[in-house]
Amino acid sequence: MSDLLDRLRGRGWRMTAQRRVVAEVLDGEHVHLTADEVHARATALLPEVSRATVYNTLGELVSLGEVTEVATDGRAKRYDPNAHRPHQHLVCSGCGTIRDVHPDGDPLAALPAAERFGFTVSTAEVTYRGLCPACAASA
Repeated sequence: MSDLLDRLRGRGWRMTAQRRVVAEVLDGEHVHLTADEVHARATALLPEVSRATVYNTLGELVSLGEVTEVATDGRAKRYDPNAHRPHQHLVCSGCGTIRDVHPDGDPLAALPAAERFGFTVSTAEVTYRGLCPACAASA
């Protein structure tokens, strides 16, 4: 569960009705939404929220480091509210759904010293790919 709303309140972020509804849409289950999906869900909660406001709010949240953009395989960017907890991503090769996963082990430890080429490695991004249940059922 994301704690995006709590983090934004703690920062003193100006919480207009439109900004709040965008944050509420992002907060919660970790299915990473596109900007258009955020807009569709936001307008269901607050019909007057504009597409421009959604895009501007997403851009601000990314700039603040409270949300990260996730782009895979040339698809539309998706927005991850889980910006402050280490995790990896599981991506459906069919529909592009992205889920957060927390595998056991340290991905940095998996890179042997001989393969680091003298780099001081500080982070690792691992992406798991496959088909979600819906796409697998229709394959």
